[in-house]
This record gives sequence, structure tokens and C-alpha cells, in this order.
Amino acid sequence: MKLQLVNEQVLQWKMNQSLMQSIQILQFSSTELVDYLKELEKENPLIEEINYDDANIPYRSSTDNTIAPGEINANELSMYDHLKKQLYTLNIPEGMRPIVLFGIDSINESGYLDIDLLLWAEQCQTTVEKVEQALKFIQSLEPAGIGARTLSECIVLQLNIPSEEVPFVNDLLNNHLEWVAEEDVEVVATHYEKSPAYVKELFDQIKTCHPKPGHLLDTKIDHYIIPEASIYKENGKWHLSFYSWSAPKLTINDDYYHMKGIGKETEKYIKEKQTQVEMVKKAIAYRSNTLERVIQCIIEKQSLFFEHGAHMLQSLTLKDIADELELHVSTISRAIAQKYVQTPTGILPLNFFLQTGIKQTNGTKAAASAVKKFIVDLIDSEDKRKPFSDEKIRRLLADHYDITIARRTVMKYREQLQIPSSTKRKER
Repeated sequence: MKLQLVNEQVLQWKMNQSLMQSIQILQFSSTELVDYLKELEKENPLIEEINYDDANIPYRSSTDNTIAPGEINANELSMYDHLKKQLYTLNIPEGMRPIVLFGIDSINESGYLDIDLLLWAEQCQTTVEKVEQALKFIQSLEPAGIGARTLSECIVLQLNIPSEEVPFVNDLLNNHLEWVAEEDVEVVATHYEKSPAYVKELFDQIKTCHPKPGHLLDTKIDHYIIPEASIYKENGKWHLSFYSWSAPKLTINDDYYHMKGIGKETEKYIKEKQTQVEMVKKAIAYRSNTLERVIQCIIEKQSLFFEHGAHMLQSLTLKDIADELELHVSTISRAIAQKYVQTPTGILPLNFFLQTGIKQTNGTKAAASAVKKFIVDLIDSEDKRKPFSDEKIRRLLADHYDITIARRTVMKYREQLQIPSSTKRKER
């Protein structure tokens, strides 16, 4: 062995700053892109204006100091604030109020009491009897079910039943919840010696109960869904039109280009900011161009969906689009992430059009969502006294829609759709 020097030419991909920024901006949604440019506008003095060119986007200009009426005192109340506000409607003794407030603060996000009564009493330096009284005040608040310690207590608090029936319902929910889940009226009626009509009415009431009443007081921030483009039909052809906010235009203050005698450091700073703006402009253009190509490809591949509806969705994967456009799969993934389009059937996420496929005997693939739609249609049209078994549904799919799948696949899709088995769908 000996050492020697060899010249060799090699092509390599290098992740420079411009490419990294293009990748970052490519995966931004419209709202994220606006947020990013707003921050850029604050730190780059060369940017005179960012033109979104549409009043529908839910942002004000950074130079607009006016405050919308709805933004004044717009702080959202938490679940605990809602519950404490209701205390003013109750006649609570002054010495009891701190105990009640401690109890409210001990409720978890689902609305259940998260502390033992004995510990509650110790923390408030009071008796268990007073704590139980405080709990009754809390459980009288809205929504019904707040302050429950168990699921059965939560449901009982929401039911409109006489007090003498409470032990029966508690026993049913604590020991035979599966009967309730299966709505087995006959078994419950026989076991507890109740009339079937009464049990059925009870089941109907239980269905209306919320298992986590605290969630009814959730104050979640609204997230705007802004479509990137509109897909519409005109003169018998499908067209794609991008909204202006999908590609904002940056305007640079020309005065900075003509400044003289400002010193080397200032010139260097201005040049850096000019380069930054140019890189962002290129990244926005790359995002727009890539997104347009991807959506056009989706329109072509899913043309049957646009013409006839969801049951005609075709199998389509990221790799299919990547191969068609000669791009990397990761680029397609970033391009469609959190992106939406306006269609004649409503605003849809781009990943809606990506469908896993079931390979057929003729070599084609059927989209899983389309198969699920056919299963729902078949079950909706069945005789409820003789509902279709999974095997029967499998045969009907083959006969009516020329879709060949295994019985296990039918069962899997039915369970994903939360449709009970044929024995549980049967009506007498």
C-alpha cells in the first residue's frame, strides 16, 4: 500500500442558506407565511410594504394602530372562571365560600373532582361534612355533571330521574356498563325487574350525557383556515386560481439604494438586508410554483372526484405525485402540509386527496375512502331486521362496485367507521 494524490470531480448537494429558507417557506401555511413576513418586516428596515392584496385575510397592517371593538377585553374565561362566576347566583354562607373555591380549583380539565374529600377537608382545616356540603354547591353549577367523582356520578347528575332510582342507575353504570354500551334493553329489564320501555327511555337519556362536562367550558382559540387557491369549473374544464395572499409582494424602500456617505458598516448592513429580501422573494416564488404544480397534478389525478364526488376518489400517494413531477417525496410532503383549497364541495385539505389504495384483481387500485363510502351506503340501504353480515357486504361490493376485498378488511373499515356488527344493528 502507498499514499497518492488523486484529482476527482464529484457532484454534491449542499444545503445553503437560500435552499434552507425555500424549504422552510414551502411548508408554511398562508397564515404562517403572513406571520413570518410580519416579523421580517419589523427587523428589516428596507421593507416598505407587504402587499397581501386582499381584505379577507384576518390581519391588520403593522402601521394600523386602531383596535377593533371585539379586541377590547377579549381575554377568554377559563373553565374555573366560568364556574366561579356562577357562585354569585347561589346563597353560599361566607365561611363556606373558601371551601367551595378550593373545590373548584381541585377540578380537572374534564370536570371531575381531583381530590379526596378527607384531604380536601384537611387542606381547608374543616370537617368532611362541610366539604360534602361544598361539593353539593359545586355539583349544582352548569354544565350538569361538574364536580363528579366517577363516571356514574357524572351521568347521574345529568339524568332527569327521581332520587329513588339513583341506586339502580349507579349499580348499572358501575357493574354492567357493557349492557349500556350494547343497549341491551332486555337483559337490563330482566336483571333489574324494570319495564323495557323505562330502560329504553333511560338509555336514550344516557346518550345525551357528556362524559367530560369540563370540555363544554373549554375556550379554545379559533384557528383560521385560509385556502391557498380555488378550484372551479369553467367552460367544461377545471381551473386553478391562487388567492393573492398565497404569494405576498414585498416592496423595498428605494431611498436606501441611493444613500451615500453612510460608512462601510452601514453599507454592509444594508446589503445584507437587501440580500435577505431577495432570498425571501425567491423562496415565495418557489413556494407558489411548487404548490401550483402539485395542485394541478392532484386535479388531473382526481378528476373523477371533481366531476362525480367523494365516492370516485382514486388511489393517490405522495410518491405518485413526486414521480409525476420529478420531485422528492419530502418536497411534496412539505408542499401540501397544512394547505387547503376551495372546491365546489367546500374547503378541503390537500392531504384529503391522498388516498391509500386496495389492489384489485384487474391491477387497478380502489381508494380506501371510496370503499368506506360504499360500505356506508350498503348498510344504510339494508333491511334492519336482516342486516348484512361482513361477508355479505364483501360480496355486494364485488357484485355492485367490482371491488374485491377480504372480509377482514370489511370488518376493519366498518369498525373505523364506528358501525356496529350485524347482530348489534338488528332491530326486532
